[in-house]
Amino acid sequence: MKEARIGTREEWLAARKALVAEEKAHTRARDALSERRRALPWYRIDKAYRFKSGRGPMTLADLFAGRSQLVVYHFMYGPDWEQGCKSRSFWADSFDGIVEHLAQRDVTLACVSIAPLAMLDAFKQRMGWHFNWVSSEGSDFNADFGVSPPASGPMIYNFDKAIKEPGEMPGVSVFAKDASGAIFHTYSCYARGLDMLNSAYQILDLVPKGRDEGDLPYSMSWLRHKDRYGTDSS
Repeated sequence: MKEARIGTREEWLAARKALVAEEKAHTRARDALSERRRALPWYRIDKAYRFKSGRGPMTLADLFAGRSQLVVYHFMYGPDWEQGCKSRSFWADSFDGIVEHLAQRDVTLACVSIAPLAMLDAFKQRMGWHFNWVSSEGSDFNADFGVSPPASGPMIYNFDKAIKEPGEMPGVSVFAKDASGAIFHTYSCYARGLDMLNSAYQILDLVPKGRDEGDLPYSMSWLRHKDRYGTDSS
C-alpha cells in the first residue's frame, strides 16, 4: 500500500471539504454528459436479427420483454472457447441483483454472446446466474455492433481502432422501441466506457489501494472467475 500522508482530524476535514467541491463538479459534469448521451440521434434497425434462447428462437424485439428500452451486454464468449471470459464474468456477477429494479424503469437487460446456447447455459449454471442470456450464433448481430470480426473487411473496435488480430471484444448497446414496434439503436460503448457498469470497480475506487493494478502484467491479471479464487486455475 502507498504510504499515507498522516495528519490531524482537522487537516483531514479541510482536505475532505476541498475534495467535496471537486466531486460535486465531477457529478455535475457527469450528469451533463449523460444528458448529451441521451440526446444522441437514433437510427432504425431494420435487419431481422435472430437469437437462440432457452425459450426458443427470439427476435431483437422479443429481447425487450414487453418494455420500451433494452440494454444488451455483449458478453465475450467465442464458439471455440472452453468458458466465458473471466473479465466479462466480473461485470456480469452483479446483473442478477439489478434486473428487477431496471424493469421498474421500463428497461430490460440481456446478455448476448456468439457461442452456442448449450455452452452459455452450462456456464450460466456454473456461475449461478439467472439473467437472460441468448446466443447470436449464425447472426450478424455481434459483428454489426462491433464486438466480433465481420465476414469481410477489418474489424473496427470502439469506433476508430482497427484490430490487427480480430477476436471477440466487450461492449454494451442500447436500443429503444416506439409504440409502432420500430426498434432504434441509441447508444453503444466499449473498452473503459464499460467501467460504469462494474459495481466492484466503483467500490475499489473508494478504498486506499484503489484498483491496485499498476504493477500487474495487465490490469485484470489478478482476476479469476468467482468460483476459481484459491485455485491454480484462471
